Amino acid sequence: MSFADSVRTCLSKYVVFSGRARRSEYWWFVLFNILVGIVAAILDAVLGTGYDSGSGLIASLVSLALLLPNIAVAIRRLHDTSRTGWWILIGLIPIIGWIILLVFYVQDSHADNDYGPNPKALPAPAA
Repeated sequence: MSFADSVRTCLSKYVVFSGRARRSEYWWFVLFNILVGIVAAILDAVLGTGYDSGSGLIASLVSLALLLPNIAVAIRRLHDTSRTGWWILIGLIPIIGWIILLVFYVQDSHADNDYGPNPKALPAPAA
């Protein structure tokens, strides 16, 4: 799955918490978030909309706008590894929880499971 397809899929499934997300879909969307965050931070610096605490107005609005798609794709990624979306809450535990989630996110897709068919077995969507 390409960068553009992954971002388009994640944004079109803005609050879809069911189904599965391939590893490439998740990581391309993570890269998109990083790039958009960098652009927002640069805009904050140029426009002078930054706060003393570090985060600026534009970066905060972008983070807020992308919050739900980030949670949705993370839950769908957990579904792809045959885990319930509730595992995302382990991320509330600093460091250890983050490492556990990282391990889950980098694992390969599992065969067909309760959350749907293996997305690797499905044909690629037409562009």
